[in-house]
Amino acid sequence: MKKKYRIGLCIATFAAVLLLCLAYQVSYHYASEREQARSDSPLQAETNPKIKADTEDDSISTKGAAEKTESYYLMNLHGYVTVYYEDKSTIYELTEIPVDSLPAEVQGELLNGKYIETTEELYAFLQNYSS
Repeated sequence: MKKKYRIGLCIATFAAVLLLCLAYQVSYHYASEREQARSDSPLQAETNPKIKADTEDDSISTKGAAEKTESYYLMNLHGYVTVYYEDKSTIYELTEIPVDSLPAEVQGELLNGKYIETTEELYAFLQNYSS
């Protein structure tokens, strides 16, 4: 009888270690994807002075006094609200706002991308839902 228990204990221990390793790999992959997305975003410009010097002006000058400002889309990335430039592929900013904490109406808008026209509207939205 003791041999059966030892074999069962060994198998259970092996299965637990295997599940632990698998969970670690999944969380590591998720963290590396999130870090890659963060490194591709212009948030680096805020922390790296060399990059910041190159990207200080967010508006595009035109002939005369008119200026074109950037527009943004809010979308869901790994369960968090992510701000994209108007091309919907370049990340502008990653947030720590969970999508499931937003009202159902706003969650629905995030499925196709919630359009934000100005930087002021963007930061008003982020400030409203970040707390």
